Amino acid sequence: MPNPRTLAVAMSGGVDSSTVAAMLRAEGHNVIGLTMQLWNQRRLAGHEGMPESVHGRCCSLDDVYDARRVAEHIGIPYYVVNHEERFEREVVRPFVQEYLSGRTPIPCSLCNNHLKFDQLLIVARQIGAEQVATGHYARVEFDEARGRWLLMRPADRRKDQTYFLFGLTQEQLSYTLFPLGNMTKPEVRELARQHGLALAEKPDSQEICFVPGGDYKRFIDAYLADRGDALPDTAGELVTTSGEVIGEHGGIHNFTVGQRKGLGVATGSPLYVIQISGADKQVIVGGEESLYSRTLRVSRVNLIAVDELREPMRVSVKIRHRHEPAAAVIEKIDSAVTTHSGESGDAEILVTFDQPQRAITPGQAAVFYDGDIVVGGGWIV
Repeated sequence: MPNPRTLAVAMSGGVDSSTVAAMLRAEGHNVIGLTMQLWNQRRLAGHEGMPESVHGRCCSLDDVYDARRVAEHIGIPYYVVNHEERFEREVVRPFVQEYLSGRTPIPCSLCNNHLKFDQLLIVARQIGAEQVATGHYARVEFDEARGRWLLMRPADRRKDQTYFLFGLTQEQLSYTLFPLGNMTKPEVRELARQHGLALAEKPDSQEICFVPGGDYKRFIDAYLADRGDALPDTAGELVTTSGEVIGEHGGIHNFTVGQRKGLGVATGSPLYVIQISGADKQVIVGGEESLYSRTLRVSRVNLIAVDELREPMRVSVKIRHRHEPAAAVIEKIDSAVTTHSGESGDAEILVTFDQPQRAITPGQAAVFYDGDIVVGGGWIV
């Protein structure tokens, strides 16, 4: 190989990152495996309703074992970096606070933005690695005409993870490799088999790593109890979109926009959660037609493909991970949008869809696309 490099691979213990490590090692690179220990999966075991078993969940101790086993199999050095304290401070606590305020957060994006790429790049440089490679399904390339690094959707659209990566900066993208960007999942599993990886058939994790079974309410109760904190009183009124009080609820963190079941009231027609007002502890409910909206506002914007949004731009916008990007126009609604490096922003962007979208949810991300190119994204207000 003409240019072997020293590369750090972020190894999660799954088939994707393990295959990346094996393929780069086979190409002749000097590969170093790194795993971030982020959450003690047994910490809340024993609290009421929390499972004792943590098997099959992202970032578990089993995953650390699997990653170490792969590193030994392919013959690379391997290190575990403990960032539990920072993960709790910058991901878990904001997750809990967001839910208690009536918003619906996505911790995976926070983790990518503030920990996985930020801290892994720091560690990689400390050990002499030139770049960091991950098992994410995405692509990155430098656009000479724009003079910018671009984040792009992968070949396997079913595994597209760009929605969770919209916060990456130009510097982070310049040091990052996504070797699976042009591969499909079946091709990755076949490559894992060719490299003799024991976890070639390991199923993908579908859960938030610290919320077993996706039961965020039970997790919040257990987490607060573990910290010795009382669950805040967020009980209040159930109110229709016309302002009529039709009942009471036990806490706004029990609800999310679009929810139909578990409202605790019976009417002649189905009711859905339309809005959650943390300030006055109200849950606003209405018919399904009230769930649709053509506009939303986005804050904490990060632009990737452009350095600034100088004029309205036609894009497609994704408002949740499984949402098909919808045609829209984005425009700035504040005087300052981002720094000229495109790394962060404190202004807001107005998104106007061509067609109304269902259940736009504050706390989720809105990510802007121009074809395969990620223009940028931010957090729905």
